[in-house]
Amino acid sequence: MPLTSQPLRKLGFLTIGLFDEADPRRGHESTLEIIELGERLGFDSVWVRHRHLQYGISSPVAVLAAASQRTSRIELGTAVIPLGWENPLRLAEDLATLDLLSGGRLNPGVSVGPPMHYDQVKDALYPSSADVEDFSYERVRRLLDYVRGEKVTDFHGVEGFEVFSDRVQPHSPGLGGRLWYGGASLSSARWAGEHSMNFLTSSVVKAEESEDFAEVQLSHIRAFRARHPDGDRARVSQGLVVIPTDSASAEQRAKYKEFAEKRTPRTTSPQGPARMMFAPDIVGTSDEIAERLYAHAAFQEIDEVAFALPFTFDHDDYVQILTDMAGHLGPALGWRPGVS
Repeated sequence: MPLTSQPLRKLGFLTIGLFDEADPRRGHESTLEIIELGERLGFDSVWVRHRHLQYGISSPVAVLAAASQRTSRIELGTAVIPLGWENPLRLAEDLATLDLLSGGRLNPGVSVGPPMHYDQVKDALYPSSADVEDFSYERVRRLLDYVRGEKVTDFHGVEGFEVFSDRVQPHSPGLGGRLWYGGASLSSARWAGEHSMNFLTSSVVKAEESEDFAEVQLSHIRAFRARHPDGDRARVSQGLVVIPTDSASAEQRAKYKEFAEKRTPRTTSPQGPARMMFAPDIVGTSDEIAERLYAHAAFQEIDEVAFALPFTFDHDDYVQILTDMAGHLGPALGWRPGVS
């Protein structure tokens, strides 16, 4: 296969952590078991999605706190926390606490914008301030400042027997450099670069300058790095849905093929008023997937990935997919376990 990309340096995966409403504990336990498996297989990172009022992880901080006590090496990320649901000061406290509990392994990914179905949830979420809430990049900037140790109040000192800080406590040194922005547009890519964040680009982008997914994603990566102080060294992680079939059973291969075929129509043209584009799922042997990735214009400029696990598969399917990713696909992309 043509070696048109640099060797893959960091191999990660992303899970939504689905659960059955009738037995949510089992679903959360399955997610933790998958994270433990990822560490045993040598993955560099695991990322969890964030879902509200759905049957996926609604509290990634809590789930990753549990994972931090069951793992010792793998990096723990969120992809992504929608800040429209969050108070940046409170979230900064939670993230710093989790980072300390994990020994500095947290990679928080965030995004902005109004919460999904805002008109239906705003009275429950912001009953007295729904019409004045700011869902712009300013919400991310506040989080960045608080995590990085900027003052949040002009009061500090001793009051009675209590001691007060003017900065978020606890403070976790280094966490400010491990914050990621999950962006699908040129403006997000540029903003993330200008504010020295890392950049998560996924299987969804906005068709602004092209209707070719790889070209659009490549333009975002280059726009981000052009604005980042670290330039070409600025960290970008690509998240596509890839499903290796090396050790899959015949039934699994049929399931995976059907899954991808059902999702293919949405990848042929921009969708909706926002002109969102979806990358095709890549199903096949690890060698076949690697060949397609090496030919992907955006993949050629990154050395970190967080491959997304399909949301609706079974636990045993995830075990097979992750085992093949670590044992076959990663090495086919030049990755080696434990290489940082």
